[in-house]
Amino acid sequence: MLIIGVGSRGTTYARYIQKHPEDAVVVGVAEPGEFRRNRIAEMFDIPDENLWDDWSGAASGPRTADAVIIATPDALHTEPAIAMAGKGYHILLEKPMSPCEADCRRIIQSVEDRGDIHFAVCHVMRYTCYTQVLKGIIDSGRIGRVVNVQHLEPVGYWHQAHSFVRGNWRKEDESSFMLLAKSCHDVDWLGYMVGKPCRRISSFGSLLHFRRDNQPEGAADRCVDCGVEANCPYSARKIYMGMLQAGRTDWPLDVLAGEVNVETITEAIRTGPYGRCVYACDNDVVDHQVVNMEFDGGATASFTMTAFNLAGGRKTRIHGMHGEIYGDGRMITVTDFLSDQSETIDTSASEATISGGHGGGDDGIMAAFLGAVACDDPSRILSGPIQTLETHLAVFAAERARRNGTVETVSI
Repeated sequence: MLIIGVGSRGTTYARYIQKHPEDAVVVGVAEPGEFRRNRIAEMFDIPDENLWDDWSGAASGPRTADAVIIATPDALHTEPAIAMAGKGYHILLEKPMSPCEADCRRIIQSVEDRGDIHFAVCHVMRYTCYTQVLKGIIDSGRIGRVVNVQHLEPVGYWHQAHSFVRGNWRKEDESSFMLLAKSCHDVDWLGYMVGKPCRRISSFGSLLHFRRDNQPEGAADRCVDCGVEANCPYSARKIYMGMLQAGRTDWPLDVLAGEVNVETITEAIRTGPYGRCVYACDNDVVDHQVVNMEFDGGATASFTMTAFNLAGGRKTRIHGMHGEIYGDGRMITVTDFLSDQSETIDTSASEATISGGHGGGDDGIMAAFLGAVACDDPSRILSGPIQTLETHLAVFAAERARRNGTVETVSI
């Protein structure tokens, strides 16, 4: 296994392999950050000749592994994915495929042209225990044909501030628009639940709150200099030092500093991007959005993504002709219209919070992808290349609809 990009996501997948050495071994890493590159090299005892500071080094010469994980920034997926497909690597590609619709098509075309590789995009929500139990209930016919789905993604006030106001996904031209960066796997998940591709879509949303004109009177542009910081829920000191005091050293703190301790986090808040006032950043992605979808066969879905909540598991209501389902990422309540009786099922999944490995989905997709490669069994991958392309095209169409005030048609 090669890994290209060992930031937060690439490191997550590397740690899965570390915990499951019987499934795979990492033999090479490409990563521009020396600290992160060396951390993974030490984890797997990788020789110097298999350490590169750029993906092109990993792609040069003959193939050196069976598979590759590509977890570079969103805008840097296309060229390594196409190059590695051409060399015959099985590919696990972090979502989204690309912030460019044409490049998404290029990636899928390169996989289809090769014809003999397994390809998975990290739509991790498909791979949780919760999702699989829920999908089984729907497919059993227990609630009849699905007519409508209501789905909420509670991003979380501090997560929005961390990733999409102060962080790497704050600007469209440096990463991608919000729906693609944060919620493309929600759009994918909705199609998976309905079992049909989306054909028409509309959307509304904006950057409503995290703007200069909402900065409180007396506020400074950095939290450490701010006279009203103590009364701000988005205070960097409140968020990050609070996590550290609670014993946290993992994400998101490890984004601020390679080594997490009081001194490094304090310095990061004082001098780095994560200590900026949320009303004085250069962010431009939306902080709330709704999407309305119509699928083949007439079923509909409404999706809401919003920053303004405590974060946690996604909340979903699925309305069928013979019953309905409510789920929160762990618990599923099924109501039968004939008997008017309800059953609640505890899926025993990890709590589906943003700090909990996507409710087990991160481990789930790794197990599925490595199993597909080991057993030459593509059925273990729950979304093939064309399904993945359909999902991305729906997301691009939704963003066009939001910008233009239109209803967009989705087609391959």
